[in-house]
Amino acid sequence: MRKQIKDSGIASMTSRRRFLQSAAWMSGAVATSVSSWVLRPGWVNAAEAPIKVGIATDLTGTIANAGNANANVAKMVVKDINNAGGILGRPIELLIVDTASNESVAVANVGRLIQRDKVDVVLGGITSGMRNAIKDVIVTRGKTLYIYPQQYEGKECTPYLFCTGPVPAQQCDQIIPWLIKNGGKRFALPSANYIWPHVLNEYTRKLIENNGGEVIFEEYYPLDQVEYGATINKIMTNNVEVVFNSIIWPGVGPFFKQLYEAGFSKRGGRLACVYYDESALSINEPQEIEGLAACLDYFRTVTALDPASARIQVEYDKEFPGKILLTAGTAATGMYRGLKLWEVAVKEAGKLDREHVAAALDHAKISEGPGGPAEMVPGKRHCRLNIYTAVVKNGNFEIAARSEGLVDPREC
Repeated sequence: MRKQIKDSGIASMTSRRRFLQSAAWMSGAVATSVSSWVLRPGWVNAAEAPIKVGIATDLTGTIANAGNANANVAKMVVKDINNAGGILGRPIELLIVDTASNESVAVANVGRLIQRDKVDVVLGGITSGMRNAIKDVIVTRGKTLYIYPQQYEGKECTPYLFCTGPVPAQQCDQIIPWLIKNGGKRFALPSANYIWPHVLNEYTRKLIENNGGEVIFEEYYPLDQVEYGATINKIMTNNVEVVFNSIIWPGVGPFFKQLYEAGFSKRGGRLACVYYDESALSINEPQEIEGLAACLDYFRTVTALDPASARIQVEYDKEFPGKILLTAGTAATGMYRGLKLWEVAVKEAGKLDREHVAAALDHAKISEGPGGPAEMVPGKRHCRLNIYTAVVKNGNFEIAARSEGLVDPREC
């Protein structure tokens, strides 16, 4: 249950504290008028002030589904940490701000996290554009640690910025050889026209060619394009065997539908999309994406292979039932491991200043998380991760292959 409290000039800090002390703590959060959720265990009279964790994510806007998944995971992890006694004997105060899928809004709201709220770390941002918009506010001007949780195109090597999602070397090194073996050698790379697909395809093309494949064509389209007749005709007439897609919403649904109606899958073509996860399965009818291959750090079916993943998934589903899912493509898995790696780093550092925590985070490891263990690569500020290739069958993902151990990101 979530209880809403309006902070106003009438309500004094004393009365607020007394309320929190007298109320039985619930599984949700106390929401305030500044989009702040204060999560705490039953102990409120800590000798020192709470440690402040800032989350900047899209609670509203075009990718609010992913943003709310990130917020949910942050609430769950912070509640668990607080219930276990906090960090360094101090509770965590969680402050969540809406980046609203709007970079101007994000810069202003993240600035308040840094300047007014004095958070000790910021996690969040989903698109690369959002990361690039807010990282200077956090890292350079704000002198604060930043953890970016989303899969992305790589090449982010900013000091004090740590990445906890997969990058092209981790995903493509696993799925491209699998696609050549289980799809064919003739590839098309239809793509949305922004930074992630361009950098992803640069890496993918080299890997395809090094594995004996061929890129028949590589094209880029406006993000809002929904008609792909010319592209699909090129796929069909050039006998493309594998469509390695990086078109995103809103174009991806119409593209997959039009490709299916043209008979691509019926003739044995293989569809692939590395960002596709369970939250994307409802975009198309099941038959339109049957056989689609994806490659991520987590799928729900991993719970059958990893007891820790199963426990985390059960906890999330119990705490947040409904349509906002814990999935890899939303960055929710990167948010989970980002918070847990930061917890490990703070405990090792024994203090909260950026230099000491960053030094500890540089080699931090966790033995459990969605998809399994993870560890930062010293000096690289990216994670080694388990990577899974999964295929859509009857509207659900089935694991087709998994990495042999943790995969190196080969970044920075």
